[in-house]
Amino acid sequence: MRRSMITYKEKNVQLTEWGEGYNPTIVCLHGLGSTSLSFLEVAEKLQKNFHIIAFDAPGHGKSEPFNTSIDYEMPRLVDWLNGLLEQLNVSDFYFLTHSWGSFLALHYLVRYPEHILDTILIDGGYQTKRIWSSSLEEEMDHYEKDFDEYTFDSWNDFFLAEKENYLMWSPLKDIAVKDLGVEREGKVRWHAKGETARHIIRGMHLNETEDIYHLLPPDITLLVATLPERLSEKRWQTAETFRVKAKGKLKIVPNTTHLLHWDNPDVVVNLVLSKWLKKSEVK
Repeated sequence: MRRSMITYKEKNVQLTEWGEGYNPTIVCLHGLGSTSLSFLEVAEKLQKNFHIIAFDAPGHGKSEPFNTSIDYEMPRLVDWLNGLLEQLNVSDFYFLTHSWGSFLALHYLVRYPEHILDTILIDGGYQTKRIWSSSLEEEMDHYEKDFDEYTFDSWNDFFLAEKENYLMWSPLKDIAVKDLGVEREGKVRWHAKGETARHIIRGMHLNETEDIYHLLPPDITLLVATLPERLSEKRWQTAETFRVKAKGKLKIVPNTTHLLHWDNPDVVVNLVLSKWLKKSEVK
């Protein structure tokens, strides 16, 4: 794993890479509130066969936030992402994305389909706000409070709280979870601020993915989580809508939460190898 800080449009962006540049490239987009190390366990197992690129999204990890809420709307984010990838000389790549990163990936696919070889969505991109949330203001307020009030007196307390959120633990999760905290004002706090979350939620409401399903390339694979069971009705309804309207492929993964790639990284790894390693070998 290699981490570096690059500058794009006068903003610092933290980049994380695995594998060698001569291998097929996978671009990973993490979810709201996460960092590029969200893909650590998966990338460690794929790095012999792929060049994997991930970065902390604006306002996350060590990447600087945007200046205005408009910059977090999907059209602006797509332009930002495409420009960043051009600066990194990345083209003809696979998309592996989670949660909010999948929403961004779908909007990118509509604008720049020629750059993408194939896409796997990890429990993201299909949770339309029309069904999954209450009101825009309520959801923005919830996330802002959740991010800003997640505060602890020590790193030990932070880790104890985090371990309660996951179905399984591993040494690599120690590294990934450490990336989610930051020391500010004598406390260990969530790395992303509530203001950033507020802007992102607003952008997701303004730019619904369901409105672009008919413009997407067919056969995008969506991995669907199954826990908690109380969300099953919404989950199946919106996943089925994606399957029909986007002509996508669904893969239901038992005993996984929204952090599917943390609960069962091997499912993601095996799917990537079976789909994309064969394609690259043919070429």
